[in-house]
Amino acid sequence: MKSFFRKAPQFWERRGPTSLLLWPLSWIYGLLLRLRKLLSDLDFVKQKYSPVPVIIVGNIRVGGTGKTPIVIALAQRLNQMGWKPGIISRGYGSHPLTQPTQVFASSNPDLVGDEAVLIAHRTDNHFPIWVFPKRSASIAQLLKHSPDVNVIISDDGLQHHGLVRWPAREGGRDVEFVVRDARGEGNRFLLPAGPLREPANRERDATLFTGNSRPPRSAGDLGDYFQGRRAFALKVHLNTPYQLHHRENTKTLDEIAQAYLPNKIVAVAALGNPQGFFDDLRKQGIASKCIPLPDHATYTPEFFSKIKAECILITEKDAVKCTHIQDERIWVVPMTLHIPDDLAEWLQSILQRPDPNRYTL
Repeated sequence: MKSFFRKAPQFWERRGPTSLLLWPLSWIYGLLLRLRKLLSDLDFVKQKYSPVPVIIVGNIRVGGTGKTPIVIALAQRLNQMGWKPGIISRGYGSHPLTQPTQVFASSNPDLVGDEAVLIAHRTDNHFPIWVFPKRSASIAQLLKHSPDVNVIISDDGLQHHGLVRWPAREGGRDVEFVVRDARGEGNRFLLPAGPLREPANRERDATLFTGNSRPPRSAGDLGDYFQGRRAFALKVHLNTPYQLHHRENTKTLDEIAQAYLPNKIVAVAALGNPQGFFDDLRKQGIASKCIPLPDHATYTPEFFSKIKAECILITEKDAVKCTHIQDERIWVVPMTLHIPDDLAEWLQSILQRPDPNRYTL
């Protein structure tokens, strides 16, 4: 089942016979969600809030929507604004962890997850990063080892009820972001008939649009989905590719397009939405054969040796899992994401609020 969700089935994108046949299971899933929320709202077990604000970057659609690049960009932007961010993650794609574990650029992605290692690599180990399924335990260890951290960014966690939060929309300082890519909500059914973990109108403090996804012109375009909610469009940029084991050896995408025939270039991506990477390459003039793989897939030298190409393009998330592979044909395509000023200013205003946990009525 886990591997099934790593590669979205086509029937999730529209309402057809298969999705309609599975809809009763989606109805049961939705009922369980409502029951779970009810139990959470009753607050049988009193849980403690984090002593510092938590920014959750999550999604309601199964699979990657571009959360990790946003986490990286947010950490870097907040650092520029004078904050000291820390980062937590579940450690997707890793072996089961028994305790919170700190992640560095040199960490084994098989043990701590490829996304966490990518964050450490891209930020040059500048921010403390901890992974563990129980995010409250990760926060405790992070703050114990890095007491100067004054804001925490969670890579995913919207559906993790163990991470208690006081959302900004309710007067708190914790922020819940929903990331939405060009695929949108597909057929808008819950699992397993559709791709949604939660209903499309799930509460959030803001929606972050990536890829070709753009905020609608009016709230009525998608019912009440965006009514009264903030939305920000984040632009993705593909930067100059570098050779996998020779970072100093670079070629622009234009140079690659001119140096190799289209049938001699292959693009490989193990992402939640690999088509987004392929589309971005195509916009930059790279016409290539595309090999999409399930999210968090592992690589072997044999896999690449079977590819008949003179140039193989991969993402940085793939690159952290290819350090053991010696293949001069592999080029890594870095990607950066820009945080708009209005988003940064709004975040600043939320994080500067007095701690609401200190006041009781």
